[in-house]
Amino acid sequence: MVGYDVIIIGAGPGGIFSAYELVKLKKGLKIAVFESGTQLEKRKCPIDGKRVQACVKCKTCAIMNGFGGAGAFSDGKYNITNQFGGTLYAYIGKQEALDLMQYVDSINLSHGGEGTALYSTASTAIKKLCLQNGLHLLDASVRHLGTDINYIVLENLYNELKDQVDFYFETHVDSVRLSGRDGAGGYEVVTGNQTYQCSKCIISAGRSGSKWMEGVCRQLDIPTKSNRVDIGVRIELPAAVFSHLTDELYESKIIYRTKEFEDLVRTFCMNPKGVVVSENTNGIVTVNGHSYEDPARHTENTNFALLVSKHFSEPFKDSNGYGESIARLSNMLGGGVIVQRFGDLIRGRRSNLARIEENFVTPTLSATPGDLSLVIPKRILDGIIEMIYALDKIAPGTANDDTLLYGVEVKFYNMEVEIDHHLETRHKGLFVIGDCSGVTHSLSHASASGIHVARVIADEA
Repeated sequence: MVGYDVIIIGAGPGGIFSAYELVKLKKGLKIAVFESGTQLEKRKCPIDGKRVQACVKCKTCAIMNGFGGAGAFSDGKYNITNQFGGTLYAYIGKQEALDLMQYVDSINLSHGGEGTALYSTASTAIKKLCLQNGLHLLDASVRHLGTDINYIVLENLYNELKDQVDFYFETHVDSVRLSGRDGAGGYEVVTGNQTYQCSKCIISAGRSGSKWMEGVCRQLDIPTKSNRVDIGVRIELPAAVFSHLTDELYESKIIYRTKEFEDLVRTFCMNPKGVVVSENTNGIVTVNGHSYEDPARHTENTNFALLVSKHFSEPFKDSNGYGESIARLSNMLGGGVIVQRFGDLIRGRRSNLARIEENFVTPTLSATPGDLSLVIPKRILDGIIEMIYALDKIAPGTANDDTLLYGVEVKFYNMEVEIDHHLETRHKGLFVIGDCSGVTHSLSHASASGIHVARVIADEA
């Protein structure tokens, strides 16, 4: 049995920043990181837009798994705020959460992110414009690394850690077991035929590890409570339509309350001059978006998600299962991601290849033309349509017939794991951080949670 002081499960932002801070604070600790995906340079999605145009459902999705986690090929946006991105502040305090996010920002800047822009919603006239039209702009400072610079930062972090930490890539963790009574003897991490022993275990399995995390909680009798699922579409339109917002704010988190049902619809993951991409989560193909810092990789389009959160209570608590069923229906009808013109949706007709080819907005993702009204529940789709018309008041052109809607976009959240202010479970020395905890929902919050736990462990070592 191989022994370590600390084992980290997952090499996403939470796991990376845990390892970084532990190495910095406690030289000599024996640390291992287990990751089901590959090393950063081996993460290659086979979709090239030419030979391969749709998801081929790889065994391990290169977009979702590997060093850097699901955020490795994201837009590299670090939102420094407590208003969205998770509820880490509820566990460690608002100022501490902000301080940690700013510390993460400083690490990113010192590892290749220097010179990237920091945007802020403070004192912007756009906030007033939103309020005048029934919309609410959330406060945040946003560091935009871009997918390309984000890659460089991750590459530099890995190069700094690889000689001080044992990385086990393409290694699926089957189970986490208590060693001794209630973990008094530490923990056993089982991968295939090999078992590894550790005194402290940090689980940072990410959003894609939500189902796996639920199994761990059942096995170790860790209490959880139901979380939400976000369901919606990704909008793609000419970059000029949103340029007055994106030039000043880059990403604007805007919330709208629908008139009919008073549901909240929000913008998410805005990618100016970016591309729409597909991703595979547990065999389900959904849609997302990327953009780059390098002007040579810019497109003529901007994309962003419009999402509606759904919470469930007794007798139904499987919010992720609900989201999965909608995504599977989309996959069944479209073979993957469906794309539809807004004009076709409003007229109650499916988009076809001829109308997509004649569309004034050229899609950046090869998707199947179809009818999203056959997939997305009416209440959610009605709210999205209402939000598009509301956004059209502050960004005229949003509700044009040629605006494209890709579906479905689903954000799965883990059941919220019961943890204390150290982000420690009921078992001493077993910590749960990042998006698999159900507490964080963003790069900045997940990274900050990793720093927090590393400092707790270092203080106890």
